[in-house]
Amino acid sequence: TAVPTDGSSDKPKAKMDNKSKNGNNNSKGGKGGSGGGENRRRKKTADVEGTLEEIRAGRIDKANLLREAGFNPYAYRFQGTASCAELQAKYAHLESGEEVLLEGDAMEAVRGRLTARRVFGKLAFCSLNDETASIQLYVDKSKLNESYPEAFQHLKNMVDIGDIVGARGSIKKTDKGELSINLASFEVLTKSILPLPDKFHGLQDVEKRYRQRYLDLIVNPEVRDTFRTRARITSLIRRHLEDRGFLEMETPVL
Repeated sequence: TAVPTDGSSDKPKAKMDNKSKNGNNNSKGGKGGSGGGENRRRKKTADVEGTLEEIRAGRIDKANLLREAGFNPYAYRFQGTASCAELQAKYAHLESGEEVLLEGDAMEAVRGRLTARRVFGKLAFCSLNDETASIQLYVDKSKLNESYPEAFQHLKNMVDIGDIVGARGSIKKTDKGELSINLASFEVLTKSILPLPDKFHGLQDVEKRYRQRYLDLIVNPEVRDTFRTRARITSLIRRHLEDRGFLEMETPVL
């Protein structure tokens, strides 16, 4: 076997070549890693869009099932007796565990958007928000099913977070001191097709808040307060000027 006289060997050279080759692969892998990250982001976006489409299709199916059961998922009207804030003020004197039994036309009725729901066997607790405040719905399966046999199942399976519903019932304050409507019946007034933003994280995307202002107003009470204040200020200025003979005109704006 011939051995080089300068003391060099082919094996170290081969190893060095492998390192060099591996180094080149790592360099390519780095580029591939960047591309892989971009691909993962695109896949994540596609997954979210796919999930939203699935949710949308599922909620449309629920709306159709409600129609088949004889209910209008986009009701024309619901006669309420008070807002959530008015109910909170009217029954603030109740002690924990106390209930005001109401029947028939004497029942309180309120409408709002469902923002939370927790089901524990034959009991459920829902949060209902209107433009003034929120109130809890205390749902007992046996009592709710008196309105019609599948009412509790419909509340669990056909009603989603974000739906606008009308609720009727007596008023009670739970043992923990939460003023609630002891639900006797409910109606779906508007079936929400897409879900609300995650309650824990909220709506944090600034661009989305500006592009979808309606969503910002739904999930952020402080934004609603800001718009109410702005509307009152604008109205006050307008009335102040009108009372002094000024005429409001719309002129072209460049």
